Amino acid sequence: MRGLGARGNLQAVTATFIFLMVVLKLPIFGLLYIVWWAIRATPEPEPVTDEDGGTKKPLTPRPRHPHPRAPLPRNPRRGPHGAPAPVAPPRVRTVVARGRRVER
Repeated sequence: MRGLGARGNLQAVTATFIFLMVVLKLPIFGLLYIVWWAIRATPEPEPVTDEDGGTKKPLTPRPRHPHPRAPLPRNPRRGPHGAPAPVAPPRVRTVVARGRRVER
């Protein structure tokens, strides 16, 4: 009895595997057909016109930046000709927390 159940399960798995192998090949064949059809198709001639399809170039070139940018602010000078370096901010000490003892 035990062998009969395992054989029936094996046949179902085999049939499902073969079915899926055949069915999953159909999209691949469809893709190959579309690629073959696209390669073999003759290109359509484009209509000839005088237009270039884009905007026309201006006769006189425009300036790159219509308004000059404002200069960036200079960094403060350090060293012998400038102010001394700013004072470092005060340091903060971290508190080390101690765990409470649990009495049992």
